[in-house]
Formats: sequence, structure tokens, C-alpha cells
Amino acid sequence: MELRRDDYSAENCTIRRTLDVVGEKWSLLVLREAFYGVRRFDEFAQNVGCGRAILSQRLKKLSSEGILAPTPYRVPGQRQRVEYRLTQKGLDLYPALLALMQWGDRHAADASGPPVALTHRDCGAPIALALTCERGHGPLTARDVHVAPGPGARPRVERKAA
Repeated sequence: MELRRDDYSAENCTIRRTLDVVGEKWSLLVLREAFYGVRRFDEFAQNVGCGRAILSQRLKKLSSEGILAPTPYRVPGQRQRVEYRLTQKGLDLYPALLALMQWGDRHAADASGPPVALTHRDCGAPIALALTCERGHGPLTARDVHVAPGPGARPRVERKAA
């Protein structure tokens, strides 16, 4: 008997859990800037375009989740401040942001083309994400993928109406 998707709960969905951490627009734009090398609050504020209170909340959230590491610094003659550096957990989000960017370049760019070009530092070739399997087959699309319950899947529990 083949298992159906609706036999399993979405309560512990890792996409949902990821969106709880980084699924808000300003958080993704903060991460964009962090990947571009921005580290200081005023630079984030200038480049992200949200209010300072919202930016402060997003930086605190990303730091509390271990995606950014607040690191003290001091400019001579000024008070100590904090800059935000990507952690390994944060760096692991790079392919996800590039996937969003690649989709946007294809479907949401101006007629003149994408605003940013990414190239391989060593050879200069353009960067492109591609879905592959562990055996190297690809590029794959959603139609090439079989979805099955994983080790963390939980059977759906039917709730009775009260």
C-alpha cells in the first residue's frame, strides 16, 4: 500500500520551522546584506530599508537563532558597538537565498535584466543552482522528485469536532 501525503501531519514540517526563523521579508533582506558583507547596524539600516526598530528586532531574532553572531567592536574615540557576522548556520542559508534570487532573476527582474551577477571567484563563470541527487543526476525539477515520509514523519491524528 502506498502512503499518501495526507496520512502524515505537517505539524513538525521543517519548511514551517524554517519560515518561523527566516520567513519574514526583512529577515531575508538582512541576510542578503550579510552575504554581501554588511556587518554593522547603520549599514544594514541604510541598505535594507526598514525602520530601525524592525531592524533591531530582526537582528536580535537572527542572533538568538544562531544565524548571526553579535561581535563587539570599538571605533577609537567611540563607545563599544556590535557587528553581526554570519555563523555556519547562517552560511548554510546561502543556497536558499540564491535559489530565491535565481527565481527572481528569471521571473521578477526588470526588462534590463538581473540587478546582481554572481560569478565563481576562481574562474569567473556565472553561478547557478541546480537540484541534483546524491548520485549526481540532474538538473532535476519538482517532477523528478518522489516525496516519502522521513524518519521524523508523524502520522496524522484526526481531531474530533467538539
